[in-house]
Amino acid sequence: MPSPSCDISSQIKSQALSLGFDACGFAAATPVNEEAVERYDRWLEQGHHGCMQWAAGHRDLRRDPSMLLEGARTVISLALNYYPARFQPDGTLRVAYYAYGRDYHEVLRERLTELAHFIEEITQCATRPCVDSAPIRERYWAQQAGLGFIGRNNCLIIPGKGSFFFLGEIVTTALLQPDEPCTGSCGDCGKCVKACPTGALGSDGAVDATRCLSCLLIENHDERLPDWVGNVIGNRVVGCDECQLCCPHNAHATATRVADFAPSEAVMTLTQERIAAMTGGDFKRTFAHSAISRLRLKTLRRNATIAGKKNFTSNQ
Repeated sequence: MPSPSCDISSQIKSQALSLGFDACGFAAATPVNEEAVERYDRWLEQGHHGCMQWAAGHRDLRRDPSMLLEGARTVISLALNYYPARFQPDGTLRVAYYAYGRDYHEVLRERLTELAHFIEEITQCATRPCVDSAPIRERYWAQQAGLGFIGRNNCLIIPGKGSFFFLGEIVTTALLQPDEPCTGSCGDCGKCVKACPTGALGSDGAVDATRCLSCLLIENHDERLPDWVGNVIGNRVVGCDECQLCCPHNAHATATRVADFAPSEAVMTLTQERIAAMTGGDFKRTFAHSAISRLRLKTLRRNATIAGKKNFTSNQ
């Protein structure tokens, strides 16, 4: 078996940074540890994945990244900052920061693909880029690769940088020296547990998606939501962010350098009136390259109707 090359590892990390990624790390492509598997299985058994039925699928692939690419030896984990430089003005309906700009699936996939081609050229090894649509445990591998730790809010927290980061992976047959896993933790903070408007966060870091506003407003496409949602929705129509906004690790979050993540005009002017006047065609054109397109117009209207029953002033 060939030895890992420090020079190649350095080249890959340097190239990742030149492509705009904020962090890059390596982990051996071995099966997910039993503790993590049992925790995930227990979460599913308790029904805490709610309407996200896709979370229960491909469990074998989620446990073993080598099943995503024959001969896989390394999982490369990458993070890309999306914290905005400017925010929605008062009077607009609130959109979570991740959906401010261009669809992150498109942005990440382009950059991951470019990095994957670079890796193939210098190693002559196979690669498979993965955005969050692939059945791979992103936060687990980011922690194993030393990028950060999984916080009590279930987000990947990068020490000194916070949690407003998209994650992506490249599974490769190249043998690269693994980085040391991150051993950080939230300690006894618990601010996110207290700040969650619906009590969806457990003190052990488990998330009950049946109560999570982000899940309910984005993943749940039922005609009606539970009546209690109206008491906590505020002016939110896409996602939530409360568990990140209150996190001390985000106190000094810096604005993204990725122009694609700047808020679109549609997000900056999103109001009850605009949503009510939208046709299906308007919705498709307006959010063609936005993560908001995944909501569907009827879901956005449902959320706006619920939010419209409450008074609001501030978006931050």
